[in-house]
Amino acid sequence: MNNIPKYINFSKIGSSQLGFITVAEAQKNVPFDIKRVYWTYYTPQDVIRGGHAHKELQQVIFAVSGTIEFYTEDLKGNKNNFILDSPEKGLYIPRLIWRNIQFSHNAVLLCLASELYDENDYFRDYNEFKTYKDD
Repeated sequence: MNNIPKYINFSKIGSSQLGFITVAEAQKNVPFDIKRVYWTYYTPQDVIRGGHAHKELQQVIFAVSGTIEFYTEDLKGNKNNFILDSPEKGLYIPRLIWRNIQFSHNAVLLCLASELYDENDYFRDYNEFKTYKDD
């Protein structure tokens, strides 16, 4: 996969009478092996989360409830805005993408991550991120 954030549509199986299931599988519709899964919830809608980038980590992120808006920027200054508003729509975020995140009331974010947690993988300072030279 290239180094550009993009939507990934996941199949929705079921019916409105019985409910739905959506499946994510490593190396099939998720472009990496999944090493960590986490979710965030009860984030106040007036709080901006994120404010970081990762050196190696890749993610596929879902809004399993509510709406979540992502503002992304790569090292070249390319900026994008993504809205997750359906549980079968994922957002692929490759390595070296700065992100800021806004949640709607009661939104729940589910993340599939390519790596275990490692604080050394984070850029938490925007200027440090923007001056990073990727080999």
